[in-house]
Amino acid sequence: MRLPTAYCAAILIFFTRLKSLSTFPTARTVSLGFVVVAVGCLVFADLSITTLDPWTEMKRMGMGFVTPNFFAVTNIGKVMIQTIAFAMCGVALGAFFGFFLAQVFHIALVRWSCAFVRAIHELFWALILLQILGLTPLTGVLAIAIPYAGICAKVYAETLEESQPAVLQVLPAGSGIVSIFFFARLPDVWVHIKNYTSYRFECGLRSSAVLGFIGLPTMGFYLETAFSEGNYSEAAALLLLFYGLIASLRFWLKPRLLGFYLVAAPFLLGEGASIRFDNVIRFFTSDIVPAPLRDHDLALTQTWSSFADWLQMLLIDQALPGIIATLLLTQIALVCTGFLTLALFPLISDKFFGKLGRTIGQLLLIVLRSTPEFILAYIFLQLWGPSMLPAIVALSLHNGAIIAHLIGRYSQSLVLRADSPKGFNLYGYEILPRVYGQFLAFLFYRWEVIMRETAILGILGIATLGFFIDSAMADIRLDRAILLILITAILNIFIDSLSRYFRSHLRLSQQIESS
Repeated sequence: MRLPTAYCAAILIFFTRLKSLSTFPTARTVSLGFVVVAVGCLVFADLSITTLDPWTEMKRMGMGFVTPNFFAVTNIGKVMIQTIAFAMCGVALGAFFGFFLAQVFHIALVRWSCAFVRAIHELFWALILLQILGLTPLTGVLAIAIPYAGICAKVYAETLEESQPAVLQVLPAGSGIVSIFFFARLPDVWVHIKNYTSYRFECGLRSSAVLGFIGLPTMGFYLETAFSEGNYSEAAALLLLFYGLIASLRFWLKPRLLGFYLVAAPFLLGEGASIRFDNVIRFFTSDIVPAPLRDHDLALTQTWSSFADWLQMLLIDQALPGIIATLLLTQIALVCTGFLTLALFPLISDKFFGKLGRTIGQLLLIVLRSTPEFILAYIFLQLWGPSMLPAIVALSLHNGAIIAHLIGRYSQSLVLRADSPKGFNLYGYEILPRVYGQFLAFLFYRWEVIMRETAILGILGIATLGFFIDSAMADIRLDRAILLILITAILNIFIDSLSRYFRSHLRLSQQIESS
């Protein structure tokens, strides 16, 4: 463990020392630095394949995916409706509170509170809420709404801050703040807010599906069952229906129907266990209190001595290995995402392919970006076993497809010279240099997202922070789990701050969230 610990410390020192440089490195130098760090991380990464016969399993899975069985899942319509209902309720609550938090986002306490809640993945929120509320619909709704409120508050606040409508210059003196907001500032950014909220709902559908892995009645519950039983035709049918659900969003998510959806969604969540308030009280007064502090029979000095031993054990035996594995996996996945993005974005660009080629490329990217990393990693775990390899591939494919889609669309707006080169020269000497800044902006933004997903993949058996959190939850050691979740949130906030630092000093776009 000593070598990886020293290496990760060197990584953190390297990133921190950049703040003291009088001249910040160029984009090319920073890119090369990240590649070198990722190659170094590979030395300590666990990339082993532990399954006995992965090729046979891959053949069975491939056969299942070309022969989907849409009749294997009973009540598939109800399952899809409940998946939509959880997403609709969670995103609506998150957007509602996020909008109001955006108005006071300049207050430091609000800003840091939003950073904290969005740094914790929806699945971690679900695991916490399960202990408080039980397996109820409210657990799933709040697991989506809480982090999404923090995300929406940040994006809405930055969008409003950037708006400088010309009408503000001609408003009569003495106009009220409320009037200025609703008649001048809000109309100027409404389209951006509406488009971002629509995108957030697509993310909510993915989150809703993944929540099925902890027992909620969404598509993830049936996906996990199908994969664990080897029913790959059933799993393929569920995935195809999920892709269709996301691909058809623009047809059924109409503004005129939104009010009806919002009214109907809470009644379509299904039933669950009743909420017991004694569980809520016990959670806050006992469960999350460190075990040594609950023993009132010990003397004060013994209590704090036991607490120090408990904290030292948790930090050294679990938090430190989890942080190291999370950092190693994140940096490798980040660089692999970058390389994959650069390889995939030409597939949907009219500078490289015709209509048929771009259609095929769009379908490929839709499948990859619509499948949550958690589900992709779960699939690859069935093939290769619980090492870092499935996580790296899953994270790279999903995030690479998202950024490739955005960069491909951005490249279509470029105007080429009449004597522009063709083929690889067009890619390497004309297109890539002009999109590279935007590419880095998107990649650095996804850095924090990749970190969040890396931590949560530990629930699948990969030794990141999520592995130790899930183990503590399984052993009903909620005090340990909460502390590890807090450490995960702090690590995410650190990476997010580092990402903003790089984007600022490289003069990259700071408003890419709205894209």
